[in-house]
Amino acid sequence: MTDVRILPDLQCSLMCEDVRQEANGNIFLIGVLNQIVVPQVPVAANKLACFNRWTAGVGEFNEVVKLLAPDQSTVVRENALAFTMENPGVVRTNVHMFQGVEFTEAGVYYVEVTVDDVLKLRYPLPLVVMPQNQNGGANAGEQN
Repeated sequence: MTDVRILPDLQCSLMCEDVRQEANGNIFLIGVLNQIVVPQVPVAANKLACFNRWTAGVGEFNEVVKLLAPDQSTVVRENALAFTMENPGVVRTNVHMFQGVEFTEAGVYYVEVTVDDVLKLRYPLPLVVMPQNQNGGANAGEQN
């Protein structure tokens, strides 16, 4: 019998504030992030989660998620995990939790997802500074 190994496809990758699982096994995502808006930098995010869904793979794999600074080379955070897929008809959901992530500057951060050192996806996660006005709300500009 020949050992078959098929590198999986990344079905999706989403950065969010948290990921929970219901008693029935269903997963729900909390606060899917298009960008991170903060009043000032530096700032620390209490918790960030990277939700990755894999499909069409067979074998044992090593997944790595990196959060890169705006210079695109400094690794702000990195998390790795090993996983197995029995056959190409199953899906595998991996969640990487990042606690206390320090953002030192505004700009476009990047999320990189690799499996067995093969880059599967790289996407932007902008961090935008929006100072608060004296009333405590975001400064949205003046209205006429």
